[in-house]
Amino acid sequence: MDLIYYYLPALETIRDFMELGGNVLYIIGFLTLFMWVLIVERLIYLRSGHKRLAARAQMMWEGRSDQGSWNARQIRTRLISQVSAQVERNIPLIQTCVALCPLLGLLGTVTGMVEVFEVMAISGSGNPRSMASGVSKATIPTMAGMVAALSGVAMATYLQRKAGRERELLADNLFIASK
Repeated sequence: MDLIYYYLPALETIRDFMELGGNVLYIIGFLTLFMWVLIVERLIYLRSGHKRLAARAQMMWEGRSDQGSWNARQIRTRLISQVSAQVERNIPLIQTCVALCPLLGLLGTVTGMVEVFEVMAISGSGNPRSMASGVSKATIPTMAGMVAALSGVAMATYLQRKAGRERELLADNLFIASK
């Protein structure tokens, strides 16, 4: 029960931030959460599942008596392709989420500015206090979208490079015997 009181100020701060940014900030938050779930899934796969799949492909290749014929080369290519497809799974989706975050931030900017213009139309441009909430709704989603995109760019680049290295490592391990 004491744990709830410990985290209550942090939860209130998050709630206040989300209210300042408007409804678009919720969409950015859900998209960022989805992106990071995919990133963590890929990291876990690379730590455990990929090693088993690559070892199985290498065992299948080494179990073949014929490794130098045209058919054997096609089987090697297929094994590398199947393992690569598993390594690269969800990376394009992560990259799409990265690209969507700043766009949603810009959507938040537009909706916030619309609110500013509505306030200006009703009360005139002489009341800066009434325009402040619209300005915060215009700037906070942009910042949040950019921060989310930057965190995703770093991890998407890492995952893309790691997938390429794993593909090359598997291709090196499945060497072709000379005739």
